[in-house]
Amino acid sequence: MSMDEAVLAELDRRLAPVDAARLAAYPGERPARQPLHTCYVPADAVVPGLAGAWGSAALAALDEHGLPDLGLDPALVEHVLPRVRRKLAAEPIEDLRVDAEDGYRGAADAEDDDVRRAAATVAADRAAGSAPPSLGIRAKSLEEPTRRRGVRSLDLFLSAFGTESGRHSSASGTESGIVVTLPKVTDVEQVRAFLPVLDALEAAHGVALALELQVETPQAVLGPDGVATLARMVHAAGPRLTGLHYGTYDYSAALGIAAAHQSSDHPAADFAKQLMQVAVAGTGARAVDGSTNVLPVGPREHVHEAWRLHAGLVRRALERGFYQGWDLHPAQLVTRYVATYAFFRAALPSAAGRLAAYLDRTGAGILDEPATARALASVVVRGLDCGAVDIDEVGVAGGPDRTQLNTLVGRRPGGS
Repeated sequence: MSMDEAVLAELDRRLAPVDAARLAAYPGERPARQPLHTCYVPADAVVPGLAGAWGSAALAALDEHGLPDLGLDPALVEHVLPRVRRKLAAEPIEDLRVDAEDGYRGAADAEDDDVRRAAATVAADRAAGSAPPSLGIRAKSLEEPTRRRGVRSLDLFLSAFGTESGRHSSASGTESGIVVTLPKVTDVEQVRAFLPVLDALEAAHGVALALELQVETPQAVLGPDGVATLARMVHAAGPRLTGLHYGTYDYSAALGIAAAHQSSDHPAADFAKQLMQVAVAGTGARAVDGSTNVLPVGPREHVHEAWRLHAGLVRRALERGFYQGWDLHPAQLVTRYVATYAFFRAALPSAAGRLAAYLDRTGAGILDEPATARALASVVVRGLDCGAVDIDEVGVAGGPDRTQLNTLVGRRPGGS
């Protein structure tokens, strides 16, 4: 080699800080399981056994109305329906968010009691093993009119949650983490200012807190200096941040889009969500799709219309790499799982075959690189996580075992 060692040493010296900064800012994808959805329930509507009640209501809607043509492969839908029914009976909600913000309809002087009651209820459910795997609270925004009210609700919620959890501290498998969703963020300084508040709440209540930011304003996407505010917010929040959640209707309304055309598949929504994807890529946080307010309620024709719309939006989001969205009504769980299960099951044969060829270094008509292999493995692992496929089916399709899959996606041994 003709290159002088001193030149290479100087190259290493100059780029070492760059390497360290990049690794700190982009540690890689979060290895833990990502929920398929977040279900928002107003604080005044939280009742014991909420997840089971939502699952029962979803099954009742399916039994009453039957499933219409959702624009999916009918044979595949028929195949996944028994699996969806089992999911709705066993784990209907993967992520619950107690809503003390826009969804809350209680009186102002009742919010303290409603928040405390909701916290005690979900803590008791968690101790009993009937709560969703992930849960948290959405308080009010940090804008001046709601700032102190929002922090007060968080404090009361965590206090009541901790008290109730303490009563069940001997319960096996009880987890302590809570997700805090911060809505209507408009400025990076709001994120920076909120972190010490979360530190203080953790110290006071002994509960580990994760953070989500809701992208509901144009200012959260693009700042007055022309810089992508989203990216600055993500890196200001650091490792505490688990996701950016798109707020379909607040964001659309802020752009002046007429109510009849506000939807998560509007071009304006795609623009914001694509920036969200870029901002979180490699950071460990996730970009999360929004909701539809067209609910499957009322006569059968309206329920079917709402299910077709929801299934199409879920399928569209999955195809674009958004693996989590919002659900606002129990009956939306039907199409959430039907569309998602169909997506992952349809992807399995090709993904398993390509992974086998990649690992065996054999030619299979497609030359996959490590990044593509990771994406293929991620689709299979997500299908396993949510119950769309079983590990024995992956093996039958020719795919690798769970240990190899976890290695490919960067998940720690035993991670879930």
